[in-house]
Amino acid sequence: MNFKKYFKDKKVTVMGLGLLGRGVGDAEFLARQGVELIVTDLKTEEELALSLERLKKYNDIVFHLGEHKLEDFRGRDFILKAAGVPLDSPFIVEARKNGIPIEMDASLFAKLAPKTTLIGVTGTRGKSTTSALIFEILKHAGRNVFWAGNIKDTATLPLLEEVKAGDIVVMELDSWQLQGFGEAKLSPHIAVFTTFFPDHMNYYGGSMEKYFGDKSNIFKFQKDNDVFVVGSQAFEHMKKGQVPNNVVLADSEDISLAWKLKIPGEHNRYNAACALAAVRALGIADAIAREGIEEFGGVEGRLQFIKETKGVKIYNDTTSTTPDATIAALRAVGDKSLKRIVLIVGGDDKLLDMSGLVTEIPKWCSKVVLFKERGTERIRDDIFALKDKGIEVYEEEGLEETVRRVLSVAVSGEIILYSPAFSSFGKYFKNEFDRGEQFEKIVKNL
Repeated sequence: MNFKKYFKDKKVTVMGLGLLGRGVGDAEFLARQGVELIVTDLKTEEELALSLERLKKYNDIVFHLGEHKLEDFRGRDFILKAAGVPLDSPFIVEARKNGIPIEMDASLFAKLAPKTTLIGVTGTRGKSTTSALIFEILKHAGRNVFWAGNIKDTATLPLLEEVKAGDIVVMELDSWQLQGFGEAKLSPHIAVFTTFFPDHMNYYGGSMEKYFGDKSNIFKFQKDNDVFVVGSQAFEHMKKGQVPNNVVLADSEDISLAWKLKIPGEHNRYNAACALAAVRALGIADAIAREGIEEFGGVEGRLQFIKETKGVKIYNDTTSTTPDATIAALRAVGDKSLKRIVLIVGGDDKLLDMSGLVTEIPKWCSKVVLFKERGTERIRDDIFALKDKGIEVYEEEGLEETVRRVLSVAVSGEIILYSPAFSSFGKYFKNEFDRGEQFEKIVKNL
């Protein structure tokens, strides 16, 4: 489908501009296509200043900020819904009542792109590293490949101006973006489902079934010649009748111990196995895949090594927004016999069960520094109770004070691990990327 013809003379409401760069990038693209554009967001003009700065050259965009208006969801050709906006929002309900289609950027791209091969990667944990690995392997193999989806500062729709028939697009897809695939009743040609753990329970009303329902759109509409790669952990959560015909099971044992990965942890061998299975489906030889996997240095904010100072290694794992992710990080860089990790934990609340993390901390940590926030309050007493097990526990308000504390208590031979286990949204950060960037900047300046 010719995307320029598709967008010609369209009236579109963009619901959710945000600060991650994806919403503003899509709005810029639509403005370039001459779309009659309304942009609406619950955030105020002041809160959205950085995003609005990028759009000020487009004089015809109508902005309704600090609120949504029902009239913006009538008489439009479609609504472009941002990830995280509930499908049962009264404004989405209003659009449906008026027969207006609900689109999302990743799935709309998939519908309009020329004959490309789409590789979609989802999972509670591992989707970023796995999609980045696939992208790097395919680049190493000389394929013309793009990386899109749930990527910092990268909008998906503008890729329509770049991709050509025969190209490959690797797309990291969270559960919210997969709502769009469900709406469109389409799934990627190669679908990868890494892991499935509790997450976003504040959004899904505590229902793992609803959460899985969105995730399952990654494979639900695949055709007979498509391929579904599922990690062994995610496979355990799939019910009989949910698994499509062309399924490939991946596990960390698929990566030989002879392969020397730069990224630490058993969970990263698991991610590499998922990536390997995906590129095999495209005919990439294992020898080429191995070179790409062994050269891969990791993704920003995911067990990212920052520096070593006075014998203390510092890791930024800001994208660990669940307890399971932080447990994986502890196991990746820790040593039970030494218990040398100084852990920074805490953030905003997603209503996840933290009991497993509290149990795991004494196995790996000598010290814990709590970052005071709304979610942290829920585990505060449990963490302070770890003092009885010989763990030093501290609490600080504000990231700079937290970093100062952790640098003052860590001793040579220990590892500082910033792996929050909670989301970033709250009074301190715009998102987890901003949180990680602030942490790295503070560490380097102190």
